[in-house]
Amino acid sequence: MKRQRIVVIEDEPDILEVIQYNLSREGFDVEGARDGESGLRQVRKGDPDLVLLDLMLPGVDGVELCRKLKEDELTRSIPIIMVTAKGEESDIVLGLGLGADDYITKPFSPKELVARVKAVLRRGQLREQQAQNARIVRDEVTIDRERHEVRVNDKPVTFTATELRLLHFLASHPGRVFTRDHLLSRVIGENAIVTDRNIDVHVRSVRKKLGDQRELIETVRGVGYRFRDVGS
Repeated sequence: MKRQRIVVIEDEPDILEVIQYNLSREGFDVEGARDGESGLRQVRKGDPDLVLLDLMLPGVDGVELCRKLKEDELTRSIPIIMVTAKGEESDIVLGLGLGADDYITKPFSPKELVARVKAVLRRGQLREQQAQNARIVRDEVTIDRERHEVRVNDKPVTFTATELRLLHFLASHPGRVFTRDHLLSRVIGENAIVTDRNIDVHVRSVRKKLGDQRELIETVRGVGYRFRDVGS
C-alpha cells in the first residue's frame, strides 16, 4: 500500500522535528520546509496527500500560501491543516474561509496532531470516494447522480428521480442480486405503496429508456434484479 505523503511547512526547527518524527512513526512520508516559498515548491512538485501549514512564516505567510494553493487548479484539492501560535480568531476564520480543512493551536499534543491529521485524511478520502461513486460508467451508460443526468450511447435521456435512484443503485453493485423488497426500501422509500409489482413497473420504465442497453438490467427469476457485471 502506498504511503501517504505530508508536507510540513514550519519555520521553527524544533517543532518541525517533532511533527516529522511523530507522523513518520505513524507510517507517513513526511517532507519539511522552513519557509513559504520552498514549501510552495515542494507542494507543487510532489502532489502530497496533506499540507501542515504554519501561519507565521518568513516571506510568504501561511494565509497567503493557503490562498495560492487554493487558487491553483493543480493544488486546490490538497487538504490543509493550519498551525497557529496565537490562535487568533481572525486568522483562523480567514484561513478556513480560504479553504483550510482544520487548524491546530500551539503548543499541541503530538497525539492530537496525529489524530487531527488522520481525521482530515479520512474526510478527504470519503469525499473523493463519494465524488467517484456519484458518477458511474457502465458500458455505454453514464449515470451522474449529483447532476441528475443519464447518458445512453452518449445521448442524454430523461429519468425521473426514482428511476435514476434505481438505476444508480443497481449500477453501483454490478453482479449482485437484489430482491424486490430490498429495492423498494432502498430506492423508493418507506412511504411508498409496497408491492412487488411496484418495483417491476419502475424497472420496465428504466429498461425502456435504456434502449439497446436494456439488457444491462437482468431479471433473476423468483428473486429480483441485478445489473449485469460488464467486466465479466
